[in-house]
Amino acid sequence: MSDSIKAGQGFIEDAIEIAAQKGERAGISRRDFNRSLLLLAAASALPFGAGGRAFAAGGSLVLANWGGDAVPAFEKSFGGFDQASGLALKVDGSGPTEGALKTQVSSGAVRWDVCDGEMYSSYRLGKDKFLTPIDYGIVDKSLIGYGDVHDFGLANYTYSYVIGYDHEQFGKNPPKSWADFWDVKKYPGKRTLYKWMSANLECALLADGVPPEQLYPLDVDRALRKIEELLPHIATHWSTGAESQQLIRDGEVSMAQMWHTRAELVKNDTAGKIDWSFDGGIVSPSVWMVPKNNPAGAKAAMDFIAYALRPEVQAKLMEVYNMGPVNLKANDLLSAQLQAINPTAPDNLKKQVSLNNKWHAEHYGETLERYLALIGG
Repeated sequence: MSDSIKAGQGFIEDAIEIAAQKGERAGISRRDFNRSLLLLAAASALPFGAGGRAFAAGGSLVLANWGGDAVPAFEKSFGGFDQASGLALKVDGSGPTEGALKTQVSSGAVRWDVCDGEMYSSYRLGKDKFLTPIDYGIVDKSLIGYGDVHDFGLANYTYSYVIGYDHEQFGKNPPKSWADFWDVKKYPGKRTLYKWMSANLECALLADGVPPEQLYPLDVDRALRKIEELLPHIATHWSTGAESQQLIRDGEVSMAQMWHTRAELVKNDTAGKIDWSFDGGIVSPSVWMVPKNNPAGAKAAMDFIAYALRPEVQAKLMEVYNMGPVNLKANDLLSAQLQAINPTAPDNLKKQVSLNNKWHAEHYGETLERYLALIGG
């Protein structure tokens, strides 16, 4: 995730918050949930694995993510890596922003081995020579059934931006496109969009009649004009997934652009009063990337990435955090219920548009500034 994205809540933090809520529904208190995750994190830092086996001397691998509950959560999802590799997996939650990664590499004091980030960041950092090329002799790129695969990064999980809507109000003729989202005459009521812009330009252009196959390069001026057209009908711009969920659950908006995870959660919370689908969704992968001169060495980093692509590991991510698999063989391990909310299930994927991360790598920063000036003006 870029420095700009970190100003708001990212998808992975939100997915972990959802996992905590699921635990509460199952009778596990938030306190007990957090305690159990912290115990997992503490156990991973010990010199012996769960079976009493000593890790290889000096053998650890540091996985960087975005902190908070995401630290023990990644330990839970990837906890089998130590047994598979003989390396102790440790998670650093200080946030692998582009600036921090550049500083580590430039100073020669690299402390991360593998980073979870935005796909477009990997394009930029790779181009600027801050990343180690992915060794596709170790990492089997043929396992990636969906998402970007390039010299300096590859997809690790997926998520979607979808339309959540008031089923009681629109259930007989539900919205099926971003044109419907913009149509406040046919579908009256307030709307909400993500404050930090991701996918908003795509949604606006689709609403304005641009065919999906002609979206890129994005016509930023046209997209911003379309967003400006909707501003009188925007109740607010959400920064966290919980905000988007509360706005539509409480009736402050009749439609919301949401992460698919939050849309499913509010559907369950309201017994179907709020509904959603993948129709017109914008789907995107996150990325694994490796800082140049990582302390554990390139091979250890590649071994971890190869492990994380295993179908059973991908299925675990979907099961616990609703992060869509990029290894589509994981689909065979998912229940029908999980397949229904899986962004990369074949029936769902064909309804959606893929976010072009190469375009965002080149244009995100300056475009975000224009977007924020528009909605804040």
